[in-house]
Amino acid sequence: MPDLRRLGYFVAVAEERNFTRAAERLHVAQPALSRQVRLLEDELGVELLRRTTHAVELTEAGELLLERGSRLLGDADALWQGVRRAAAGEAGTIRLGYGASSAYETAPRLLAALASRLPELAVETQVLATPAILSGVADGSLDAGIVRCAPSGVVLRREPQGVLVDPEHPLALRDAVGVDELRDELLLMHPRAENPGHYDAVLGLLDFTPRLLERRVTFDLALTPVAEGRGVMIAGVSAQSPGLVWRPLEPEATLDVHLLADGVFAAAALEAARELGWI
Repeated sequence: MPDLRRLGYFVAVAEERNFTRAAERLHVAQPALSRQVRLLEDELGVELLRRTTHAVELTEAGELLLERGSRLLGDADALWQGVRRAAAGEAGTIRLGYGASSAYETAPRLLAALASRLPELAVETQVLATPAILSGVADGSLDAGIVRCAPSGVVLRREPQGVLVDPEHPLALRDAVGVDELRDELLLMHPRAENPGHYDAVLGLLDFTPRLLERRVTFDLALTPVAEGRGVMIAGVSAQSPGLVWRPLEPEATLDVHLLADGVFAAAALEAARELGWI
């Protein structure tokens, strides 16, 4: 197969119709350029150029090679660039896992922001429990994860915390809910084993030991016990749900949402998070 570098030399001469201008364009010596074009003709076994004292004319074979060779060089350049983008993490496919809480707003808004930043990167998403996300990132079955109060990773969002209640609940009438007002409430929580960091962080917002109702239905996005008025839930502002009322905690409190990723994807995600006002 002919050398693409020699093909590029030929295309420059063919487009300029002049060896001197082509050599200046390519920043090479004219004798070296002439030699490379002759080697290309030898490789192909055809005459591509007819050289005269003042001009360069293309043969029929030269016309064909100029037309198709230019496209070939463009395709090759696009391929090289694509390979570099893939190697840098700007193209290809990335597998992202996130929890049910991030499915409300955090993940959709982040993915929408990333679509314009990394248009050649396809993101395959899975809604998973926290232990599955952590193990998936660790063993390589996931490329990235979004986890509340993760043991590692970078802060993607410092999320204001509040209380989710049924609209008929007395706390729904408050502009904000004081921590002490939750003393007599049944607090809906996931089991600690599902996300120890988040579990401990939520209880750390309280200065008392609450009555807990552990929710073992990981993907109960309707938050049935809260909707039925059987309990309340401390949740981030992104967890506001139709049919429920979210009121901010007083004093103000935030919990961190972490991104488990690195490279170009992580850099773009953090840039998007800053623009979204999350960090």
